[in-house]
Amino acid sequence: MTKDSITSNVNNLLFLIEPKDHSKEQLSTLLKANPQIKFVSLMGIDLGGNATDEKIPAIAFLDDLDNFLVNGVQTDGSSVVLPEIATLNNAKVDIIPDLNVNWFVDYNFSHIDSDTNLPVGTLRIPSFLVHNSQRVDSRSILEKSMEHFKSSLLDLLKKHPYALENIGVSSFEEVDKLVLTAATELEFWVKTPDDRADVEQLSTSQVLKEQYWKRTIGPVRTAMEQSLLFLDYYGLEAEMGHKEVGGVKAQLTGDGRFSHVMEQLEIDWKYSTSMQAADNELLSRDIIKDVFMYNNLDVTFMAKPVEGVAGNGEHTHVGVALKLKDGTIKNLFSPKDMTSDFMSPVGYGSLMGILKNYEVINPFVTATNDALNRLKPGFEAPICIVSSLGHTPEIPSRNRTILIGLIRDMTNPLATRFELRAPNPTSNTYLVLASMYQSMLDGIKCALENDKTCDELLKELSKPADAEGFYLEKGRAYRSEKDVFDDYTEEERNKLFGIPPKTVWENIQGFESCENKKEVLLSGGVFNEALLNSYKEAILSQWTTELYNRIIPHNVTFVRKCAKTHNGEYATDLDLVNWEQINYLRYSLMKDRLNKKCLFTKLRDSIDRNDFDTASELQIEMRSKMDELRELYLLYKRNLF
Repeated sequence: MTKDSITSNVNNLLFLIEPKDHSKEQLSTLLKANPQIKFVSLMGIDLGGNATDEKIPAIAFLDDLDNFLVNGVQTDGSSVVLPEIATLNNAKVDIIPDLNVNWFVDYNFSHIDSDTNLPVGTLRIPSFLVHNSQRVDSRSILEKSMEHFKSSLLDLLKKHPYALENIGVSSFEEVDKLVLTAATELEFWVKTPDDRADVEQLSTSQVLKEQYWKRTIGPVRTAMEQSLLFLDYYGLEAEMGHKEVGGVKAQLTGDGRFSHVMEQLEIDWKYSTSMQAADNELLSRDIIKDVFMYNNLDVTFMAKPVEGVAGNGEHTHVGVALKLKDGTIKNLFSPKDMTSDFMSPVGYGSLMGILKNYEVINPFVTATNDALNRLKPGFEAPICIVSSLGHTPEIPSRNRTILIGLIRDMTNPLATRFELRAPNPTSNTYLVLASMYQSMLDGIKCALENDKTCDELLKELSKPADAEGFYLEKGRAYRSEKDVFDDYTEEERNKLFGIPPKTVWENIQGFESCENKKEVLLSGGVFNEALLNSYKEAILSQWTTELYNRIIPHNVTFVRKCAKTHNGEYATDLDLVNWEQINYLRYSLMKDRLNKKCLFTKLRDSIDRNDFDTASELQIEMRSKMDELRELYLLYKRNLF
């Protein structure tokens, strides 16, 4: 099978095994009919959002199928992100298959089975992680949050039928079940291997919008098209692939190849049930990375792979619907009259719950240094806890500067949903959705238990910052139809919408500083203290390790590159002044003296003694001084012959 045939012969491949086919008999039939599937991998998702991937021979799986389906396999839990749970002296973790979602076959197109002349496949089974008889993984947390949300909301709707009447349902007796849906939009950067970014060229191209919506060409086009086709093979129903704002024009070499490829892309697929949507996201990342690599292109899903140009977002959409006994679907966010109200009471309550409790959602959304680098003014990335509805119900708004927006289609009430714009491709979508459902339920309870009308809820959501609210906090505004960056100063933003966290440490303090909001996560036993402490420990370890062993050394390398290059003959007084400022910054950043430590050393010392408040402050100072140094050195170099 050649590289040109990666999408050929797909009719002979099994890509998807649906829940209806997870019985012992059907699995045996399918695997025996597809001998190219040589391995099975149980895919548990730890608290860091990482998927386990072990290779079990398909023959062994079939020989012990009854046991595998019930008991799964055991692994060393100290190798996954479950700190303070799977410890070295108590590390055993069971990986138990989830029989209620799609299973996928992951094909290795570089390894062709000699008997079938087809690529070797691995059946990947989304699974749960169990430690000491307790589920401790991200998928389990999402599953519990969905169950808690559904049962609690159905109980509320039964007790407060006015909320059903608002969406056009006359009686609770008409209700069959509640359906939770979600979707993510995946942005990523693609480049030819070993090429380095020219930040000035990328930034200029971005300002000029030279790449946005541009036609893809060459290997990027091929890989994009193949990725969209593969998503469909796996049942994801690809909706769109397109260029994003970042990138520069590739170069065509003399032999007809493309070099210096550096582009930002986005691929979207259809929504699904919440658990399936989160599983699909992991699958889609693997598909895209494999397909582009097959076309000799590197892919990164980092939130901010190149400083100074657009980062990668992964906007997360959530919807809630009722299925009635007659088969009708009713969107619980859409009011009966779309022209008079923005949302239903359930919709208002859900949105207010997310906004009020976002301090305990954000640690799951933004968990890395890289993610915080993306959330800066000027790149359409949200930094403020604020929403937008639109100026009137008849004219839906797409304010791209807010944290979470209401998406409406006046001709299709089923499309009403919320779009959380802060997540990135490395956000743990399972935990993001779980924390959102917990927060949404908190707001819905307040709205329905107090029989609040749509007018009252709209007034609450739109209240001035200095006004008292029956649910939302005084001192904060939660809605803006203005451009959050251009129409407010930084001081005004901080006063109206709160000061956004600048470091990972500041962000995870939301669990401690907002104790009443943490209780929202703990409601219904969805999260517990052990899980939250394990997650915090994992994120803290990642933050400090990256600071110590990656960010500081990277900055040291740049400081050393800032060398004096002017000479006496051509130097001007401006060159001398610029170099003096540069050299002062270089010394303050990385040069110790007998009686004074440099910033890098002080930051390392604060991490060594677990003084994370100081480490956080020093990280902010380091970032500011490094930005200043880069700008000064750029100006200095521009003025030299």
